[in-house]
Amino acid sequence: IELGRKLFAEKRLSINDTVSCATCHDPVLAFTDGVGLGKGAANMALDRHTPSLWNLAWSRTLFWDGRASSLEEQARFPIEHPKEMGQPVTRGLEKLALDPAYVLEFAKAFPESPQIAEANLFKALATFERTLVSPPTKFDNWVLGDATALSETEIKGFVLFNGKAKCSGCHSGWNFTDYAYHDIGLPGSDLGRGPIIGLSKVDHAFKTPSLRELNWTAPYMHDGSLATLDDVLRHYEGGGVARSSRSPDMPDIVSLDHGERESLLAFLDVLSSERPPRPSAQISSLKSEVGVPVDIAVAATTVSQKSKLFTPDAVKISQGEALTIVNDDTRPHNVRVYDPRMKFDSGVQEPGDKARLTFQAPGLFEAFCGIHPNMRLTIEVQ
Repeated sequence: IELGRKLFAEKRLSINDTVSCATCHDPVLAFTDGVGLGKGAANMALDRHTPSLWNLAWSRTLFWDGRASSLEEQARFPIEHPKEMGQPVTRGLEKLALDPAYVLEFAKAFPESPQIAEANLFKALATFERTLVSPPTKFDNWVLGDATALSETEIKGFVLFNGKAKCSGCHSGWNFTDYAYHDIGLPGSDLGRGPIIGLSKVDHAFKTPSLRELNWTAPYMHDGSLATLDDVLRHYEGGGVARSSRSPDMPDIVSLDHGERESLLAFLDVLSSERPPRPSAQISSLKSEVGVPVDIAVAATTVSQKSKLFTPDAVKISQGEALTIVNDDTRPHNVRVYDPRMKFDSGVQEPGDKARLTFQAPGLFEAFCGIHPNMRLTIEVQ
């Protein structure tokens, strides 16, 4: 963790030794940069707004378009991107290897492989980033039973958030995100998730950001185009650009009066710390998501997709037996298996569509939805 923290602020990882990860991901600004489009070592505007790094330990995919599947994989992109740090990782490692302090610190952190190497660099950065857990706020105190933690206006905003305003359709769970990709009708030519998974159905779709500490992350959206939370609410009230890829979770029009808008903004405010936040001192122990104990899996040949979940989410089938996955939802889904033993991509599954998979090799497999990547299905083939 400590090596990763130091590397996060290391400017020698950039081509001209002028920027580091912390240059754009400023801890004082909830690990964002406070501008619509930041600038990297090349002093050119970046293509997308700098996202916050809070609570990424629970995210299965990274970046606005989800092109990285782990924090270790993510670390390479900004280092080598010509507009960001603009330098081959190998060159950055060469610079660090000239520093005796780094030689000792890498050896201490990785005693079994004490080299200043790519894998160790990425592990250190990723391990530090997994500690960036947002601290509890007034909202959490209220959830835990302090009835005085929120005002009547803030509670009314919470009711609106989950009801009339329809925010919780995407901003769900303790982290206020479904970790999925949605076209919310923002204008622009950036196709987002679509080209990454080869599905035009999710063109213009971008990852739902967490609402934790959002008061410190303005401006908003993947392009940094909305300056305030009031601007964000008014975008959703208007419905955005109508196009075929527009998310079914996006309400057509939300009509809020002045009082309702103020209540909703008051609720959103209690999801942020009152002062620049520091990572929570209570870091959870993250269990491995690889593999599911046999006694959790159930014998089944049909799985449902509904409410952004596979049900059941762990099944046992026999080798050569077909598994049918049915979209029982009101939104499109997708089924993917990326495994050396089997590759499968269902394409877009509209509501009512079915996908059939047959596994010819025994062992554990994982299927997921490319549109809602935190939907995971473990298949034990016997």
